[in-house]
Amino acid sequence: MESDLLPDLQGGLASVDPANALDQLKLSPLEVKKWPSDEELGMSKSETDVSKGLDCKWDDPYYDIARHQIVEVAGDDNYGRKVIVFSACRMPPNHELDHQKLLGYLKHTLDQYVESDYTLIYFHQGLTSENKPSLTWLRDAYREFDRKYKKNIKALYIVHPTTFIRTILILFKPFISFKFGQKIFYMNYLSELEEHVKCEQLVIPQRVKTYDEKIKAALKFKPQGQKTAPPRPPLPNQQFGVSLAL
Repeated sequence: MESDLLPDLQGGLASVDPANALDQLKLSPLEVKKWPSDEELGMSKSETDVSKGLDCKWDDPYYDIARHQIVEVAGDDNYGRKVIVFSACRMPPNHELDHQKLLGYLKHTLDQYVESDYTLIYFHQGLTSENKPSLTWLRDAYREFDRKYKKNIKALYIVHPTTFIRTILILFKPFISFKFGQKIFYMNYLSELEEHVKCEQLVIPQRVKTYDEKIKAALKFKPQGQKTAPPRPPLPNQQFGVSLAL
């Protein structure tokens, strides 16, 4: 399996001053696959492709957020845990979205399930300069999620990660606990996600499906001479690339 656990979060955090972390933290080298860009694949810059069947009344306080279906509950994963999906491509441009209200809606959704084990899936494809939130908002949003949200989340799957999202997670290293860092996994393809979640029960945006098909096709037909290093097998004391040591 080619899913990668975020390696950079496993260092000690005791010596880091969070107040100056974003200014002082040096980025470690990123071993990132050379995915084709959206432009090369003919993808549009923004897309809020909303499916039908929204179960939310117009007078609901979160209707303006829920109608985009950015956050959805999608059954259980292969281990019987509730699945919550966040689709970046369904976020409208920043000037059309109240990010604080989005955060409130996400917490409102999670509040229904955080007392039990749950899984969070983040479809990164579709995050653009038009709908990308600020680093300050991301930092403040992470701080909003206290222990009750982090305790029972068993996995955060980041699907189709890019250099940007990997860099963000390294920048946020001082704010992310070691235990939470062990729960973050990169899924390069939907087929990798299928090992943990029944993808047929997910309402996967068409843009995400199309991107997945195109990157697999692009890798399949790469010019000869370009070799991809085989994935490193997990160590004997690892499962899914995660150290089993406490």
